[in-house]
Amino acid sequence: MCQALRRRLDRILESILVILMSGMVLNVLWQITTRYLLGDPSSVTEEIARFGLIWLGMLGASYGFGRKVHLSVGLVDEFLDSRIAKDHPLRIGLELVSLGCVGIFAALILVVGGSNLVSLSSEFNQVSAALGVPLGAVYSVLPISGAIVLFYSGLQAIEISGRWRAWGGEG
Repeated sequence: MCQALRRRLDRILESILVILMSGMVLNVLWQITTRYLLGDPSSVTEEIARFGLIWLGMLGASYGFGRKVHLSVGLVDEFLDSRIAKDHPLRIGLELVSLGCVGIFAALILVVGGSNLVSLSSEFNQVSAALGVPLGAVYSVLPISGAIVLFYSGLQAIEISGRWRAWGGEG
């Protein structure tokens, strides 16, 4: 069940990331075309690129964390691989503590802080200058990516706990 949910979320994120990246490439190509070939640069492409990059970066980092290819996850795994066996209780404990720290960050900073930012920007009716897009919509990627990181953290904790039980630990 957990793996099916992970695969489904992975596919959804992959699709969104491909669409965002493709859109950003087309947007930048349009900016280059209007600036250098037509001599009249588009006024909205900079904001589109900026907002696309925000969403691409946050969702991409969440996806990378879930796939265990995020830089910090790779460094921790590489450090532990050379020193502690994968099924050793100390390693399992360190991995769970690391996931707990990531989960706390995702919950407090991304979900709670991001939700507060979305709420404040919506309350003050903040909109972008060129597009007129509500900034709350742009910032909404923070709690969304935080929830995704929390979901992936939970799945990884379940997997690590399975290694603990296989080793002979209780729980």
